[in-house]
Amino acid sequence: MQDFYSKGSEYFFHLTRLSLTRQHALSWARAPAACLNFNCMLILLPVCRNLLSFLRGTIQCCSRTAARQLDRNLTFHKLVAYMIAFHTAVHIGAHLFNFEFFMDAQLDRNSSLLPFILSEIGTGDNASFLNPIRTNETSPTIVMFTTIAGLTGVVITLALILIITSSMEVIRRSYFEVFWYTHHLFVIFFIGLVFHGFGRIVRGQTAASLKTNRPDVCADQFEDWGNNGSECAVPEFAGNPPMTWKWVVGPMILYVCERLVRLYRSHQKVVITKVVMHPSKTLELQMKRKGFHMEVGQYVFIQCPSVSRLEWHPFTLTSAPEEDYFSAHIRIVGDWTQALYEACGGDKTEPQEAWKLPKLAIDGPFGTASEDVFRYEVVMLVGAGIGVTPFASILKSVWYKRIQNNQDVFTKKIYFYWLCPETQAFEWFADLLQSLEGQMAEKGVTDFLSYNIYLTRWKETEAAHFRVHHEAENDPITGLKQKTLYGKPNWDNEFTHIASKHPGTKVGVFLCGPPQLGKSLEKQSLSHTEGDVKFIFNKENF
Repeated sequence: MQDFYSKGSEYFFHLTRLSLTRQHALSWARAPAACLNFNCMLILLPVCRNLLSFLRGTIQCCSRTAARQLDRNLTFHKLVAYMIAFHTAVHIGAHLFNFEFFMDAQLDRNSSLLPFILSEIGTGDNASFLNPIRTNETSPTIVMFTTIAGLTGVVITLALILIITSSMEVIRRSYFEVFWYTHHLFVIFFIGLVFHGFGRIVRGQTAASLKTNRPDVCADQFEDWGNNGSECAVPEFAGNPPMTWKWVVGPMILYVCERLVRLYRSHQKVVITKVVMHPSKTLELQMKRKGFHMEVGQYVFIQCPSVSRLEWHPFTLTSAPEEDYFSAHIRIVGDWTQALYEACGGDKTEPQEAWKLPKLAIDGPFGTASEDVFRYEVVMLVGAGIGVTPFASILKSVWYKRIQNNQDVFTKKIYFYWLCPETQAFEWFADLLQSLEGQMAEKGVTDFLSYNIYLTRWKETEAAHFRVHHEAENDPITGLKQKTLYGKPNWDNEFTHIASKHPGTKVGVFLCGPPQLGKSLEKQSLSHTEGDVKFIFNKENF
């Protein structure tokens, strides 16, 4: 134990002995602070999407499992944020107890008590004090708002509360702009975080003082400190140096580089070649940009300066890499998409002049789990509502590779499932499926793609219409040979059927849809992975 003290750098344990009270909560403040430093180092990395895209492409050839973990970047970002919130709460609570102890030490002016003796050290011009509350007339509230640690702590806490509360799903979906703007308070959060420790309000005994006042020997002899004949000098204290900046400066630099890359990309010219207004209030934008290269299932961030110069929104690319343009289908569900819809002439009956179309900025493309689709011999594609968009790119690419150009692809069978709550949602995608259906019939490869379309909700009037036209050659909803199914699929039966049809294969399961459906499919993938059949679950996550 004496060797432990002799090192002279263990401020934490030393302060535990020479503290204002033996019951202080300093350890409860310092431990969460260390965890906060670590988590704040991690929080920015999952949102450096260009860095993640580079890493994903680099490790793709080595480990697909590692690449899939990168696709869960937003989930990781949220988990780290929860830990930051938790450790912040513990850190604040512990310091509130500490300040109460500090104040009690000043108020209880009893020279026979160690806390009072320690509080009296450094009362003059000497900076060698331990108690940050210097007089018995100072309140903890004043210290909180007049010290660097107190003021930055209040700012950090308020910024964190606003960031977390505005990140709730109900806010993100209904008031995305509120989420977007308040989330950028992270700049203030990190500035406050870096300067939080510069006031050095947490203090410890200096290395030199440890040689003349060893805690294990002198803690119980405080009444004789500095007296003639005493082996214990009056201890000297100094503030602990700030450490947080060492943890966060690297990620902050990476994030600044990330924003510079986005700024550069935002100034690259994007030409809108075609605008299609689908009856289901889905806007299709076909665009071109010099040097743009994409893979199936990737997504881009789109900014429209005439709508907002700050907001970037992610959209899956629905075009195939073989096409000479890239496209996105945008469902009108909020203020930003509505404003873009109107800027593109969606609310007008006459065609929009090309020069009147809004300017767009594109950041990307970025990789997703769907890039791996052609690495599996058998594939299950599951889309819900507008979540079918990444699979439009995949099916188009299959059409170009296998049907038009007769290229040999590793994927031999695709099972496609599309779940929609309303008939209007089928309209824009049905044309692609009809084209694929006709081409496959001509080429004699109808067994390559099996698709099942499910209508999960319907009205009585629609049901009557469906019954009347049920015997028609083509489906009354989609116009396809394959009839629309009603309700929801029995996933247990579907997985069992696929496992029996393809023994000895790895089946890639790809989903773009709600979390509840993802949990169900992941559970089915695990339960049906037995023997020589293995289902590998992949989910779009952006």
